[in-house]
Amino acid sequence: QVRLVESGGGLVQAGGSLRLSCKASGSSSSINAMGWYRQAPGKQRELVATVTRAGTTNYADSVQGRFTISRDNAKNTVYLQMNSLQPEDTAVYYCNADAVVFLPDYRRLEVWGQGTVVTVSS
Repeated sequence: QVRLVESGGGLVQAGGSLRLSCKASGSSSSINAMGWYRQAPGKQRELVATVTRAGTTNYADSVQGRFTISRDNAKNTVYLQMNSLQPEDTAVYYCNADAVVFLPDYRRLEVWGQGTVVTVSS
């Protein structure tokens, strides 16, 4: 059993910054790649950034140079530092993890958090 809990969302003015956190929890499990996705009202969910266990990162073109994804493997936590926020960044941000559960049996899971709301005003 693996759960993801996001935090750090809120209301910020354009040009401001927010730092999102996502903590994975659960016994007898291991977290592989992690990432952040977002969904704006009326739109499909889209990838924001991903990071592997080794630290390799990938960013959507729309956030390249403004957002930074990082992780602390010891804490099973992934972060998203968002700078120079724009109104177009307004969305619900979801944490994602590729996880492996060992007990009661071996399972490969894709886990999603409940989301944290980011609102950027002009």
